[in-house]
Amino acid sequence: MQKFILSPNAVSRSFRLVAVLWISIFNLVLFEAALGTDPISNQPTRFYDHSLLISSDYPCTWPTHPFPKFQIVPQNSIGPNGPYNIDTLYLDGNTGTQLDTPPHSVARPELKREKSGPFGLAYSDKIEPWQFGGEACVVDTRDLLDKAPFGVSPLVTPDYLEKFEKEYRPFRFGDVVLFRSDYSDKYYKAFPEGNRYINDVVDRKAPGYPDPNPETMEWLGKKGVLALGTDSASMGPMPDLAEPTHYAGLKYGMIWTEGATGLNALPATDAFYCFLGPKHEGGPYSNGRAFSIVGGDLPAKLIDACRNKRAIDLSPTLTPKFPLTHPGHRTGEHRQVYLKIDFLYSDYLDMWHHGHSMDSMAGTHLVPPSFALPAPGKRPQYSPEVRGWLSEYEKKFGPRGESDLTTEKVPIDWTCGNVRVIDVRRLSGTTDRGAWPLSPQITSQWIKDYESQNGELKPNDVVLFQTGVVDRYLALPADKNGDLGVGLWSDALSRKVEGWPALSPEAIFYLHSKGIRCVGTDAPDLGGVHPKDALMTYWALGSKEMVGVEFLCQLDKVPNGAYFLFAALKIQNCHGGPGRAIVLY
Repeated sequence: MQKFILSPNAVSRSFRLVAVLWISIFNLVLFEAALGTDPISNQPTRFYDHSLLISSDYPCTWPTHPFPKFQIVPQNSIGPNGPYNIDTLYLDGNTGTQLDTPPHSVARPELKREKSGPFGLAYSDKIEPWQFGGEACVVDTRDLLDKAPFGVSPLVTPDYLEKFEKEYRPFRFGDVVLFRSDYSDKYYKAFPEGNRYINDVVDRKAPGYPDPNPETMEWLGKKGVLALGTDSASMGPMPDLAEPTHYAGLKYGMIWTEGATGLNALPATDAFYCFLGPKHEGGPYSNGRAFSIVGGDLPAKLIDACRNKRAIDLSPTLTPKFPLTHPGHRTGEHRQVYLKIDFLYSDYLDMWHHGHSMDSMAGTHLVPPSFALPAPGKRPQYSPEVRGWLSEYEKKFGPRGESDLTTEKVPIDWTCGNVRVIDVRRLSGTTDRGAWPLSPQITSQWIKDYESQNGELKPNDVVLFQTGVVDRYLALPADKNGDLGVGLWSDALSRKVEGWPALSPEAIFYLHSKGIRCVGTDAPDLGGVHPKDALMTYWALGSKEMVGVEFLCQLDKVPNGAYFLFAALKIQNCHGGPGRAIVLY
């Protein structure tokens, strides 16, 4: 520590008194630290995003043949063909910041192969939600960066773990061990500079990224650690230790983040780290969002919840067998259906590597303001029908607003918070059948009635509306074709049943007045089945710079006092965002 010497001849008496006061405070802090006081908990709570930007301008996909390249295709821009910005995505699980699960290397038990085991069935949709989070233990491996021959990874050996334990504490169940080399921070850039991230390593034009060797994975596996992360491009050392390292850890049931970034923001311990990604059926890996929470009391509470397995998954599984996207009000208006696309067969695992073509709002997803609002300065030419709706909306509620807040710009702390579940199931059956397709409206009075019985909403609470709709269709038996939940959208759109409860603009304005930034629903969407009502709902959300999380499930299982966590894929210029929602309690 630098020493400051105060000269009586140069400093006034009052300044000396202030200096003495500060020194006393400093000594008190040191004394409290010696007694075990955690200085991190006395700091303000902050969220950090550790995810790479998914963009075709960046090295976001594994570059070797035949791995597919990421694509985002605008299906509609706000204008005469429709009032929403709609995107279709094509990506595989090895895109951006990503998660590996055991079936990436562990064969299914029934195959009875050398590397078969029970974790060969632990796909991304089967991992328990508590395993996605835990206490970040940051292992410093920066001394290895670029310290290897071209095309070869410098190895993180067990002595790095032993050094961490000597300096901090032993590793244990519930830790997320993060290997920090700052590789992604330094080399994940737009092309052509981005070639250095993976391409140049594969082509042996640059040193490989630092990674743990198999012995390090075994060391951690025997400690009971079930979650790891690296800010390298992969957890597999180049050129020939990728599979041995993967299997050494995955056979213990581990999962891990690849392609993290910004680990320099974390202390060595005490921070909460989490990875959340879309819940693909039979997925051996998944792209997703990595983030951490530092400071205050919140990290310790969330870490404790994960260590004690107190977590609930609120996202249904993404599968082509379930209707995950809007079928459209008229022919030709349907959103891109969710498709699984095989591209590379692994004989040993008897498994296809696969990607997905999907609407950006398939399954549990984010609704950013830019979904329904035009970008600043843009004056869309709406259809005559929508122009009439806009005139009606602005006469009643004021200007519609503008926004360029696409998914990657939405801060993660906007979609995380203390959860408040408002049960609106009693709204079902309250509309006139002759007016169908129509959704009953959730009004501000419903919310006020909830507050009168359960306490007022607080700023930054996440408010979720329980309709029971998605759960009801998930519980239906499969039809003769093996499809599940048939009619989730079409029953209401075809007037077979009443629409699901939907949020009214007035309710949104009331929630905004209470300091709420994020609302969610376990219905297919927040807007409901009537096109005009739905559009006004999304205009209201966007104009108040609020975000929505749609297509949740299991809200009936959320206990009081739970904490909601949701994160969408960090896709550049995306007007939706598939993701995953959980609660910890």
